[in-house]
Amino acid sequence: MSSTTADEKSRVGWIGLGSMGLAMALNIQKHLTATRQPNLYYWNRTISKGEDLRNIGGKPCTSAVNVVLDCGVTFISVSHRQNRQVSVLICQQVSDDNTLRSLVDQIASIGSPLRGKIFVDTTTLHPDTTTAVAKQLEGLGAVYIAAPVFGSTPVAQAGQLLVAVAGRASAVSVIELYLEGVIARGIIRVGEDPAQALLLKTTSNMLTAGMMYLISEAHTLAEKSGLPSSVLESLIEQNLGTYAHGVSKRMTSGAYLPVIGQAPQSSLELGIKDVHHGVDLARSKGMRLDVGEAYVEAAREAKQWSNENGRALDSSSVFGVVRERAGLGFENEVVQERDAKYHR
Repeated sequence: MSSTTADEKSRVGWIGLGSMGLAMALNIQKHLTATRQPNLYYWNRTISKGEDLRNIGGKPCTSAVNVVLDCGVTFISVSHRQNRQVSVLICQQVSDDNTLRSLVDQIASIGSPLRGKIFVDTTTLHPDTTTAVAKQLEGLGAVYIAAPVFGSTPVAQAGQLLVAVAGRASAVSVIELYLEGVIARGIIRVGEDPAQALLLKTTSNMLTAGMMYLISEAHTLAEKSGLPSSVLESLIEQNLGTYAHGVSKRMTSGAYLPVIGQAPQSSLELGIKDVHHGVDLARSKGMRLDVGEAYVEAAREAKQWSNENGRALDSSSVFGVVRERAGLGFENEVVQERDAKYHR
């Protein structure tokens, strides 16, 4: 029997306001306002990051535990400590599996009041971590749904993410109202085992990383051979589609190396972590991911460049490494011209 009250079931919460989390939380709050539901309860380690959310009706809480206690649905989007009838929905975008485990330990300390609440986790975790967390929460009578998201911060801001969902079917049907048409353009249902959603996300990360690496090589070869990048990019758009074209634009526009002080669309550190999950998983299954390992190696070289130059890099910054290996500079012409104007 659920210990969640009727008032709690009508409330939605959010824990964690990184760039992805804030974008999604703002879209949830707008949806709640439009549908005349109670405002979003939220918490973040630095609570001031929720100012934009508070300005449109969000209600700050004093702790993550308070969000869970007060709400039926709580979206959580936490990151590693570094530079309507629903239950608790955890929407998590975390850069370290240990950060999630620590948060869930705090939540689990609540004990019996968790019964009947739903946790929906959008973090990109190792599938084994997802399984462990699901068992921990469901052992306390809660429901855990894995819902990793596909897309960068601008995509999240536009409410156009793709979400893979895996968990108890009855709970999935409850939380769908807060996904498609609110934070996401679509949902992929993966079944009832939460780890399967993370396996799908890990596979997707391998495809994206491979595409970044291959397109980096294509653009570098084109530049060294005298083929205009605009011509190659036209081919990519017309022959390989919108997604590949978006990856290409991150390179040719200079987004792979953001302006000083500007956040990347998707951080290099997350790229390394996410793809390494796939590499480790493959090794545990007795195989190698040659392209994935090539991406991780190049991404780590990019991270070294980032440390030496004090610049935040996008996950597509393997482009700069491929350029350097080919005898070109890390910064392409677009970046050089842009930064020259910026420093004037």
